[in-house]
Amino acid sequence: MHRRQVLKVGLGSVAMALTPLSWALPAREEAAWLFSAVDDPSGEHFIAGVALDGQNRFMIEVPERCHGGCLRPDSRQAVLFARRPGTRMYVIDGDSRQLVHTLAAGEGYHFYGHGVFDLSGRYLYVTANCLEDSAGLVRVYDAENAYAHVRDMPLDGIGPHELRLMPDGDTLVIGLGGIQTHPDYGRVKLNLDTMAPALLLMNRHDGKMLARHEPSHHQLSCRHLDVAADGTVIAGYQFEGPEWESHPLICRLDTDGRFSELTLGDELTASLNHYIASVAFSRVSDTVLVTAPRGNRVLLLDAAQGKLVASLALPDAAGARCDGNGGFLVSSGQGGLYRVAPDLAMPELLASLELRWDNHLT
Repeated sequence: MHRRQVLKVGLGSVAMALTPLSWALPAREEAAWLFSAVDDPSGEHFIAGVALDGQNRFMIEVPERCHGGCLRPDSRQAVLFARRPGTRMYVIDGDSRQLVHTLAAGEGYHFYGHGVFDLSGRYLYVTANCLEDSAGLVRVYDAENAYAHVRDMPLDGIGPHELRLMPDGDTLVIGLGGIQTHPDYGRVKLNLDTMAPALLLMNRHDGKMLARHEPSHHQLSCRHLDVAADGTVIAGYQFEGPEWESHPLICRLDTDGRFSELTLGDELTASLNHYIASVAFSRVSDTVLVTAPRGNRVLLLDAAQGKLVASLALPDAAGARCDGNGGFLVSSGQGGLYRVAPDLAMPELLASLELRWDNHLT
């Protein structure tokens, strides 16, 4: 289908575009897939499924740029979310490689690009904004009832971004960015002088706020994060203040509730250009990887000690996930897919694709 045909049929329909290589996809049990929002060379927006060899892939065209995603437990479904201030989330089936639901945020709301399921896979928790008063919310959807909207849980703050489920299965950890936006103004940030970011802990059942940890500067927007199996949280900041200032860009919440910010040294911190994108824990060690696309760099950290292990150059480093073998898979906005590991002196290029990957891998 041509782009104009997609727009004509509306947001509820999606064009399916398979690359020639994808007709010979390996059997399901032999393939591990990465899902990501991507743009093609002409700037059109897609949700891509890419096998770990980087070659076999499928692409679903969507009418708006997407951002993060999550897998539904005990299911073959993945959900990708429109990038702030987008208004749609897309449910895809990994077996049929097709879109099965397109869900709107609803009039007066927009999404922030992230969501997470509970352990059963029934309830989906999505960060959102109420346009009337700029209130940040977690919106809850019932996946067993065609993703019907169930309720909203207010966060007493503006701009919630990425969220994860803590190992107890009952607590959400949420990066509250503090940045006010409105679709009428695109991605313009409307409240930089009065930002109030935080790292939040919330009971997912009743919405009760359990903890609120504030960064050391009110313009350190707390955005992206991941959680280790033991409950350690690493989160990344985006500094919205003057370019010449230097502030910590990574924070840590340890298992006894102690909140701290990591000191990486002035030269390294400056090289990150005020921005952390993806955060990914290894599932077999205490290592965590963070990407800094504006600094063309990835960092490996010892999560238990909060110490730097390695700093490696990687152009436009974007999304990151653990590879299950002690290393990480990292995408590049320039089209590369890399493996990064503590025992590698530099990132290993696995594939180079004519795609612009967004900042997250699922």
